[in-house]
Amino acid sequence: MSLISLHNTSAKEIAKGYFSKLIHTEHMTFSFVEVKAGNTLPEHSHPHEQVSIIQEGRFELTLDGEKIVFEKDQLVVIPSNVKHSGHAITDCKLLDVFYPVRDDYKQLSEK
Repeated sequence: MSLISLHNTSAKEIAKGYFSKLIHTEHMTFSFVEVKAGNTLPEHSHPHEQVSIIQEGRFELTLDGEKIVFEKDQLVVIPSNVKHSGHAITDCKLLDVFYPVRDDYKQLSEK
């Protein structure tokens, strides 16, 4: 088992205003995201199953056309290939977990 310090992991901008510390295992990607209030994530989809957990703040997620507001200690499961977008209502800290590994994020974290 590897011990990883998030303190020593540099953040990458994964979308405009969304800064993430990316950790990859053999089968999953963990994205520790910080975003300031007002930043929006454009609608997109991907083949990865995603679980989004709010660690701090309030976040509005539009999932397949349905708006969901979630906050600290709540999570949302985003199935593969479902369109979704987001908006930070307040400053937020989120943990997004993806299965399988997001190769695009893996390449970003190697830069």
